[in-house]
Order: sequence, then structure tokens, then C-alpha cells
Amino acid sequence: MKKKSLLLFLLAFVFIILSACSDDKVESPTEEKETDTGATEEKEGDANATEEKEASGKLVIYTARDESVVEQVVGMFNEKYPDVQVDVLTMGAQQILERVRGEKANPQADFWWGGTQSALMVAANEELLASFKPSFDASVAAEHKDPEGRWYGEMLLPEVIMINSDILTKETGPQDWDDLLDEQWKDKIIIRGVLASGTMRTIYSSMIYRQDATSPEKGYEWLKALNENTKEYTQDPTNLYLKLARQEGTVSLWNLQDILLQKELNNQPFDYIYPKSGAPILVDGVALVKDGKNKNNAELFYEFLFEKDVRVKLAEDLFQIPARSDIAVEDMPAWYKELDLKSLEIDWTLLAEKEAEWMQHWDEKIKSK
Repeated sequence: MKKKSLLLFLLAFVFIILSACSDDKVESPTEEKETDTGATEEKEGDANATEEKEASGKLVIYTARDESVVEQVVGMFNEKYPDVQVDVLTMGAQQILERVRGEKANPQADFWWGGTQSALMVAANEELLASFKPSFDASVAAEHKDPEGRWYGEMLLPEVIMINSDILTKETGPQDWDDLLDEQWKDKIIIRGVLASGTMRTIYSSMIYRQDATSPEKGYEWLKALNENTKEYTQDPTNLYLKLARQEGTVSLWNLQDILLQKELNNQPFDYIYPKSGAPILVDGVALVKDGKNKNNAELFYEFLFEKDVRVKLAEDLFQIPARSDIAVEDMPAWYKELDLKSLEIDWTLLAEKEAEWMQHWDEKIKSK
């Protein structure tokens, strides 16, 4: 009997000890879980660095950007993503639209870099572009992006009067758009071929809109008078710069950024006059091509292009006016701080709808005459 009592006592003692050990172990998974959570957060913090290291493959870009811009930006991108092979095809913004449209069934490009607001709106309506909401979405004003995220404005381009600064000064050149129609500028004006150029299509469409927003007839008359003063239409920007530098003409119409690039980086004898009545300020944007084969790399380039330090660097080196609105003015270069941008009031939706019709009329009924 005593032996049975002792045995029962020992069993009870062992049971108590085992229960206590079990209670101690209940806390252990929680501690391990907390440790694992910390490790997970650390891994998430390293995700971007890992992404940069692992990014590889191809990226095909169609661009209307100047060669010097392409070289610098792609070089900066490849410093961050060295294993991504970037192939760039350069053409006019309108030509990009036509090419992307023609390749809709089998897209060859991943990223559209440099398109006018009108061209990008047309492409979005034709379902040529992919929707994407980048990290910088909130910093781009509603009027500078597509409501469905199919394109975003990268920079703002005031369209201005371009002059040969060896012959003319800011004071002696045409001071406003209507001055271009004066007899003194006959055969002094050289224009980049209009139909292939998004910039020129925007300027000419803006001039039609400026004369009468309800009817294009007055605008057509204005362009007819400008055509009579125009000496030549060049095939591309390179020929425009060449002829203007040779003084084959002394006046043109072009965007502010490219004028400053040619003046400051290439030592060309160019300057600009900001029209007194205001300038069409074109939103120059970017987009993902729908069903592009290298979507991930295209998104990486998208995000990179809009990084604040990249935007400041491009303003300093390449005279770009960023569409991002959250960059401190004090961080921007001196030339930017001196700008006084006066904009022509334009209904860009109407311009996108009417541009093709207006430009066809100009080509067939005005220029060809």
C-alpha cells in the first residue's frame, strides 16, 4: 500500500514538472515569431537593393528626345541597372504614334519616351498604352497626366520663337506670334517639317486655336500668311539647326529646352524670344506601350526617370522643366528660377481631337499651294 502511494506521488510530481515545461514552451513560438517578423522587415527594406542587382534583360525605347539627352539618361540608368540592355530608336513624336499604332498586334517597344500631350491622348484612346500608377503619381498635376494612368507628363515645354543670335537679339527679333507675319521676315523663317513633328503640330494647332477656338478658318488664314514668309521646311531638327546656324534663315519656332541645349552644350548661335502674348506650354510625356515584352524593366525606367535627384540633374544639365510639382525651387538651377512662364490658354482635349484634321488641311490646302 505504501509502495502504491509512493508511485502515485511520483507520477503526480512528474506530471506537474511536464506541465510547467509545456507552459515555458508556449512563450517560445511568440518570441520566435517576433524575431522572424524583424527579419522579414529587414528583408523588405533590402527589396529595392535586391531588385537593382537582379534587374536584367532588355528594354526597348522609342523616343523623340535629343541624342545628348538619351545618352546621359540611359547612362545614368545603366549605372543603377547595369544588366539591363537598353535599345533606343529615335524618331519624331508623331512617328512614334504611327509606329506604335502599326505594331499594335505585335508590340516591339516597351516604353514611349517623349510624346506630346495630344499624341499620347490619341494613343490612350486607341488603347495603345498600358495603365500604370507609379510611386510619384500624387506629385503630378491632374492636367499633366492621364486619369487612368496611361501616360504622365515628364516635363513642360514652352514653345517659343527661335533666333540666330549672330544676326538678331532678343530686342530685334519678332516679339510675338503675329510679328512673324510681317513682311520683314519673308524668306527669313525656316521651319522643321510639320507633319512628322509633335512639337510643330502642337505649335501650328495652337495658332489655329488662338485665332478662333470655335472655327479653324481664321487660323488657316494665319498659317497661310506664315507659309508665305517661310523659306523652307526641313526634314528633321538636325537640318533645322544646320540651316539656322549657316544663316540660311534667322527665325524659327521651336521648344525652349532644345534651343538652350543647342546654345549651351553645342555652342550654336541660337537664342529664344518668349512671345509677349504667351506660349503654348506643351506637356511632354511618357508611357508604357501596351503588351510590351519587357514590362518590368519599362516600369523601372519609368520610376527612375521621375526620381527627384534625376529631375534636378536633368534641369541642371539639360534645361528640363519637370512636371513633378514637389521639387523645391531652391534645389533647381539659376536659369529655372529666372523663368516667367506665361501660358496660352489651350483646350488640350479639343486640340487632340482636331489636330489631325487641322494638320491635314494645312498640308493639303496651304503648304502644297
